[in-house]
Amino acid sequence: MTATRVIRRTDGPVVADVRVPPSKSIANRALICAALADGESEITGIAPGDDTTAMLECLEQLAAPVALTRRDGHHVGIVMGGGGSLPPGPMTLQTKLAGTTSRFVTALACLGKGPYVIDGAPPLRARPMGPLHDSLAALGATLEPAEEWGHLPVTVSGPVRGADAVVMPGNVSSQFVSALMLIAPYIRRGLRLGLSTEMVSRPYVEITKSVMDAFGATDIEITSRRVHVGPGCYFPTEYRVEPDASSASYPLAAAAVAGGAVSIRGLGRDALQGDARFVDVLVSMGCTATVSSHDTVVMRRRDTPLRGIDIDMSDMSDLVPTMAVVATQAVTPTRITGVGFIRKKESDRLGDLAAELTKTGAKVAVEDDGLLIVPTDLLEGAQLGTHHDHRLAMAFGVLGLVVSGIVVEQPEVVSKSWPAYWDVLDAIPARGL
Repeated sequence: MTATRVIRRTDGPVVADVRVPPSKSIANRALICAALADGESEITGIAPGDDTTAMLECLEQLAAPVALTRRDGHHVGIVMGGGGSLPPGPMTLQTKLAGTTSRFVTALACLGKGPYVIDGAPPLRARPMGPLHDSLAALGATLEPAEEWGHLPVTVSGPVRGADAVVMPGNVSSQFVSALMLIAPYIRRGLRLGLSTEMVSRPYVEITKSVMDAFGATDIEITSRRVHVGPGCYFPTEYRVEPDASSASYPLAAAAVAGGAVSIRGLGRDALQGDARFVDVLVSMGCTATVSSHDTVVMRRRDTPLRGIDIDMSDMSDLVPTMAVVATQAVTPTRITGVGFIRKKESDRLGDLAAELTKTGAKVAVEDDGLLIVPTDLLEGAQLGTHHDHRLAMAFGVLGLVVSGIVVEQPEVVSKSWPAYWDVLDAIPARGL
């Protein structure tokens, strides 16, 4: 029997002060840099969740163990890097459901002699990785898929030798670009990556650049159609990971849909993550916000309606489920564009999202590169499938704050990025006024 969770509707505006987990996107980049550095690095803010666990287990096998401790309320990882040297295979690196980990570890393993088998759970095996595998092969690595090219499991052997230039599409996962960038200092001639189409999710590539810079790799240039990384190395570093802006979108969206005020501690105007701009999106829909150097607060009076907007979300595509839920509560239509590529994420984040929201009576149409959400007078409770996707589950939780009878299937999928999410969500209505 499929596990379910009934979401408790709030009876009034919400008032909450929320601490979200550290950014797993930033933490995973910092962990790769620390593993390649020659010596001991300290990373404050190791994110909880299945994705991070998969990364830590892979690094342990690749002789870059991470000793975890807790200090001043933060998870701290002490990483002993190997200076770019990896133990030879054979070994199997199991990345479970972690897409980011699978891409970064595949690239990392190509610096070693191998053979290394990179594998994942069945939903991850279905996700496409062809552009990354093509690029690593062009750089001189040997990749042998167990079944279909561009999918896990794949056996990789290195080391990469480098090439004059590598070309991949820019309108696919930015994780492919970031994976190549992270290993580029240890490629003999560095990396010259051309993009055959405009880059999507560029803020994530800029995060990669920022983390690499913090670890001493500063010869990096990024344009919309080209990435250059010079050869070099990483240095042992003390690095602090900021709160996760993607996770913050859910409690901030709660203030938008239910009214009230929600504050996020530690996420301010200097955030690296492009998803922090979701605050500006909510303001454009009728909320008000205060963003200081360290905190973010979103507010909405219940007598102020939410307005629909037209928005290109190619640079914050992980927040499409959150945005779609907020849009169901607006008084005018919302059109989301620029995100056709998210149909091959953990789920089909357009088709699956639209199908589930339609069960509540919402009018959601899938378009070529996005969604059209047309408000309706009344939504009703329904049992919503999460399709192995933590972002669908968390967004449906927000919807349940304002629509009675929302039941979320497979609620445990949130352990991928925010294991305590349901406890936090339960506390938000409890503080309502």
